[in-house]
Amino acid sequence: MAEDYIQFMSRIKHKLNIDLTLYKEAQMKRRLTSLRDKRGFRNFDLYFKALDTDDALLSEFVDRITINVSSFFRNSNRWDVLQNSILPALIEHKSSIKIWSAACSTGEEPYSMAMMLKTHFPDVKATIIATDIDDNILNRARSGIYQSQSLVDVPTTLQQAYFEERSGRYYIHEDLKRMITFKKHDLLKDPYPDHTDLIICRNVLIYFTDQAKERIYTNISESLNPNGVLFVGSTEQIFSPDKYDLQLLDTFFYQKSTD
Repeated sequence: MAEDYIQFMSRIKHKLNIDLTLYKEAQMKRRLTSLRDKRGFRNFDLYFKALDTDDALLSEFVDRITINVSSFFRNSNRWDVLQNSILPALIEHKSSIKIWSAACSTGEEPYSMAMMLKTHFPDVKATIIATDIDDNILNRARSGIYQSQSLVDVPTTLQQAYFEERSGRYYIHEDLKRMITFKKHDLLKDPYPDHTDLIICRNVLIYFTDQAKERIYTNISESLNPNGVLFVGSTEQIFSPDKYDLQLLDTFFYQKSTD
């Protein structure tokens, strides 16, 4: 690994408390080198000096190291399983449920969850926490304003019920916004919510090292209630779920044991 990149990672950890060594090196270094070159810096030393004094560059940098590709009801068949099988079992003996959308990006996932609950489980009292490491992304999520491409998997009935279209942009209704609490959170260092019934953490762990994944899965397991469920992305199979007191419940769904 190039010495200037090693030093750059150390400086970033000191400045932002973000440990780049826990991300897969080749992917992260390629992403950041592309951004650095795009901004006209020939090495990471010069790039860091610019980041240290330019808030706009720093904000762009944080955006780049986080993964912000999302849409409502992404992989819709898995959301069907959540609606028809997973959620009914979770709420069978509960009047309330606590849900955490981790690494929520621009908010499509937690809003999808809120739409599902409000439409199909209106009598269930739900606490929905949505977190991300990036303040800019969280602000976009809180605003609840989306382009049409984010809504490709949203049924027309839900579009009509929960969105208002203005000049080609789609605005989430305020009553749906009120169901969700958005917070800043770093999966690698911050405390996890406790006593959760459902954790949605999709399409982010693929960017972490195996060491970081182990830490995250351990923390997720500790965050879940017995019988609580983890919903992961389509490329994030857990190969030894029992290591984390989890068992495969359905494709992309893992349940915490009751022991």
